[in-house]
Amino acid sequence: MAVVNEGALKKMLKQYKYRDLTVREITNVISQYKDLKPVMDAYVFNDGSTRDLMSLTGTVPVSYRGNVYNIPVCLWLLDTYPYNPPICFVKPTSAMMIKTGKHIDANGKIYLPYLHEWKHPQSDLYGLIQVMIVVFGEEPPVFSRPTTQAPYQAFQAAGPPNPSYMPGMPAVSSYGPNANPGGYPGYQYPGGNSYPATAGPAHYPGQAPVSTVGQSRDGTIGEDTIRASLISAVSDKLRWRMKEEMDRAQAELDALKRTEEDLKKGHQKLEEMVSRLDQEVAEVDRNIELLKRKDEELSEALEKMENQSENNDIDDVIVPTAPLYKQILNLYAEENAIEDTIFYLGEALRRGVIDLEVFLKHVRLQSRKQFQLRALMQKARKTAGLSDLY
Repeated sequence: MAVVNEGALKKMLKQYKYRDLTVREITNVISQYKDLKPVMDAYVFNDGSTRDLMSLTGTVPVSYRGNVYNIPVCLWLLDTYPYNPPICFVKPTSAMMIKTGKHIDANGKIYLPYLHEWKHPQSDLYGLIQVMIVVFGEEPPVFSRPTTQAPYQAFQAAGPPNPSYMPGMPAVSSYGPNANPGGYPGYQYPGGNSYPATAGPAHYPGQAPVSTVGQSRDGTIGEDTIRASLISAVSDKLRWRMKEEMDRAQAELDALKRTEEDLKKGHQKLEEMVSRLDQEVAEVDRNIELLKRKDEELSEALEKMENQSENNDIDDVIVPTAPLYKQILNLYAEENAIEDTIFYLGEALRRGVIDLEVFLKHVRLQSRKQFQLRALMQKARKTAGLSDLY
């Protein structure tokens, strides 16, 4: 078929919330599968409400036992696509019958784990069609309608699809985490007559993958034929059951491995935290011991000072450790006394207690003496290994 114009698709999908993403995926799919055609039509929900939705109608090629068959399908895209999965059906022609099984119900509704676990952007239309081709290649969804009524039909897998990933069940929302996103009845998977018929007859092969068993010349089915049919049906069922169990076991194993990794990381973090706490406890204990010793020393010093008499001479309280330090202390005290004397002489002059001549005479004498004290103190500090004071 001719390439669909993207502008026309955008006009058809004007009410879709994610129009550009939907147009991009539709264009990609119809460029790969030429028999699929985008059609805008009314979709009927289980509650009787209708809504104009885009569908991809046509056939997909499926390889089965060395032959390629065109399986008719119809994929309805909700207006919240691609954040919600398509609603998919098999649309058999008048010459075909639906083969119910694990992935197909009696109405032609398609159930796949890929649809149930749909998550954008990991899931898309192209990947969905590829999964359909693989699944239909192992278990065809249709078989040719018998032209004459046979006394005995081939054994078929009957019953509803596996509810473990069947959308629309009470335990799992059929529309994803945000129910009823468009303000109209929730998108539930409808019955077989919920989608409209195609405009004209489609061309499909006259022979489908599975057909009814043959008869013997006398009109009865041979025992070998019945046995082969039963063995084939049982082996298919066992193969799917084994695949289910393997997938479930693998998923549980992956979950356990992730849990093990998380536990190992948590265990390592806990060990590091315990090690840091032990170090901090040891440091706190050392600080406590040090504080206790300092507290005892302060208590002894306070007790000693309280026992001493308050009339002690200040010169007896401060006792240098060496004679040189005592000399430096005395020189410093005398030099500061001369500094105070000069200050008070200036105050006396300012107040008129003494005249200028007396002030200058005494200041001259005190300054000479202060200079000698400072020179002697500098020499003593140098001898004691102390830094210069002036």
